Amino acid sequence: MSSTIDLGGVVVATTLPFKADDSAPAGLAVDYDRYAEHCEFLIANGCRGVGPNGSLGEYSSLTDDERRRVVQVAVEAVAGRGVVVAGVHGVGWHQAQHWARIAAEDGADGVLLLPPTIYRANRAEVVEHYAKVNEVGLPIMAYNNPFDTKVDLTPDLVAELAELENVVAIKEFSADIRRVMEIQELCDIDVIAGADDLLFESLVAGAVGWFAGYPNAFPKEAVEIYSLVQQGRIAEARELYSHLVAVFRWDSRTEFVQAIKLSIDIAGQSYGGRTRPPRGPLSPEHEAQVRKDTEKALAHLAAR
Repeated sequence: MSSTIDLGGVVVATTLPFKADDSAPAGLAVDYDRYAEHCEFLIANGCRGVGPNGSLGEYSSLTDDERRRVVQVAVEAVAGRGVVVAGVHGVGWHQAQHWARIAAEDGADGVLLLPPTIYRANRAEVVEHYAKVNEVGLPIMAYNNPFDTKVDLTPDLVAELAELENVVAIKEFSADIRRVMEIQELCDIDVIAGADDLLFESLVAGAVGWFAGYPNAFPKEAVEIYSLVQQGRIAEARELYSHLVAVFRWDSRTEFVQAIKLSIDIAGQSYGGRTRPPRGPLSPEHEAQVRKDTEKALAHLAAR
């Protein structure tokens, strides 16, 4: 069974709010009401869809029940007005396939899939991983993040994965901007910008969408940058991007989850809040820099 999905636009890798609860893991329970409100906020500001249970959504810190409910809440909140691309990452294909089947049952439109996590898989193991999830039938956006997985989905490997009927896109996070055109030369697959601080460059090079982190805090402006490039208004897109890229760079830092949540709270239109272990609070130095970068971006936007 083959399937397709329109991934043009800004699909937001959503942060996940928590609330204090002594009975929950680490004393923090998922705040599903606030999460639904956040998904609504993103869709209302023109985003193409949401991506629950990505790294930014702290999926690895969730219980199985929480992980499933997050997707259900996203599907309910979006209510057909956009796409829901659920993270189904797992150490092995049996786990990833399980989460893909659950996502299909719960109404997700597609899945985001890293290579095997923790274990540094070889090429044959990577191909098997994607082939097994391919059997579920949902569209798959492969995710290349060699910094975290230590597995690089090189353009030739992406081309091999693209032969699987349901692998329709690649979220490119290698930081090598040359990959956009090279992948497109080798196969017919949607290249999706994955690093916020390479967004402009990726779109100009031909990326068709953006699976993003910082639109959690700046959804309206993120959609505007994307739309300007698509309209060929490159100078205007670059001007707006130039005032946001300093804060966007936090998307490529180890502390990206904490940084983006703090930026959400500073922007004040939605709720970021705390993170679950193993992520602790930002250091005072990092917090001060995130505040400075976020407030500088907000000041420019307010003056437009």
